[in-house]
Amino acid sequence: MEQTTQGSRAYLIWITFVAVIGGLLFGYDTAVVSGAEQALQQFFQSAQDFNYTSFLHGITSSSALIGCVIGGFLSGWVANHFGRRNALILASVLFFLSAMGSYCPEFLFFEKNTPTMGLLIAFNGYRILGGIGVGLASAICPMYIAEIAPAKIRGTLVSCNQFAIIFGMLVVYFVNYMIKNSLPAQEMMISIGWRRMFVSEAIPAALFGLLLLGVPKTPRFLVMTGKDEQALKVLTRINGTQEASDILAEIKSTLTEKQERVFSFGFIVVLVGMLLSFFQQAVGINVVLYYAPRIFENMGASGDVAMLQTVVMGIVNIVFTLVAIFTVDRIGRKPLLIIGSIGMMTGMVALAALSFADTIGIAALIFIIIYTASFMMSWGPICWVLISEIFPNTIRGKAVAIAVATQWITNYLVSSTFLPLSEWSIGGTYLIYALFCLLSVLFVWRMVPETKGKTLEEMTQLWKRK
Repeated sequence: MEQTTQGSRAYLIWITFVAVIGGLLFGYDTAVVSGAEQALQQFFQSAQDFNYTSFLHGITSSSALIGCVIGGFLSGWVANHFGRRNALILASVLFFLSAMGSYCPEFLFFEKNTPTMGLLIAFNGYRILGGIGVGLASAICPMYIAEIAPAKIRGTLVSCNQFAIIFGMLVVYFVNYMIKNSLPAQEMMISIGWRRMFVSEAIPAALFGLLLLGVPKTPRFLVMTGKDEQALKVLTRINGTQEASDILAEIKSTLTEKQERVFSFGFIVVLVGMLLSFFQQAVGINVVLYYAPRIFENMGASGDVAMLQTVVMGIVNIVFTLVAIFTVDRIGRKPLLIIGSIGMMTGMVALAALSFADTIGIAALIFIIIYTASFMMSWGPICWVLISEIFPNTIRGKAVAIAVATQWITNYLVSSTFLPLSEWSIGGTYLIYALFCLLSVLFVWRMVPETKGKTLEEMTQLWKRK
């Protein structure tokens, strides 16, 4: 009886745990290639029918990002037509198919262990398929959690998704390491090692899909599809009978109209979402995450030391993501974003100065840690929190899709331009990222509303007043 009256916190935590497995797969899928790409390169370089150039390898290593953009664009349509939960089930299927296909791209059509152009196209097709899953999960996991969670702890629960992303990256680093070291000869990496790395994702992908069958559709989606009774049951189990009826009435009051056009509340609300996504990537975080060993080596560290420093940075990422989880609903979204931007700018300016002065030492590691810690306690999780909650109910699916697609496009542009820019000037490249950190402070201060403690239904009134 107490569960019905007060709501079940354990049930809410279980739902959130299942949903954030999508975030873990997001991190897993985007990072798995880091351990496999060198062996993959050697495998395709032995092809007889074409020359596997560095340019082709760059496309192959980042082909999943193409799928991420596609998945981001499709996420709103899929979420609105099939529901948030069913969209995540689709993402889990795509993750699974991608893992199995990347493991054996020869399936049905090609000879095993014989690299050809056709096989390369097939492999990239499977990686793009997984990328579509990442694009869907990156948009819909935070949206699902936001629509399930009570307003007072929504920020904390959505921030758990970012923790899962970072944790997924760490998990796959360890999995890749174990697979590499389990092979009796290093030559086996070229024939079987990279395959095992990709197929390892099939296990969490299958688990994610199965567990999703046991969690509910979101109350907001149920109301949007005329299933008020089911929505009330979900709300009652999470919030208790005292609050469930009030929340249902509030949801219905903002959904009296059918799905509205994405600019129904003006261009500014969509622009804010797009700029949140843009700045999250333009500050250069994925350059640091993707190229950390290379950056440390450029700073003078040896290969082994560079890898150790990368591990240290990974631990820092976990710790400071936890800082965001425990403070986002107390301090608020805007203060954390502004503090994080200032910390990132400090780190990047210092790294630029060290680079111009050609000074190598522990200072470089310290300032990279300051930079990544500042990001992980702010823009990393809180951008996803805001994107999941800031849009009115009637445009949320479409607006989130635009914001997430913007994020993946910016990710690709920033990641693909780092190496050419670094050949021009490492210090100058860091100053460009520092400038975007400064611009992000001005953007948050002038344009981003504080959403701490507000219900999703209050977002409608917030943007109607602007």
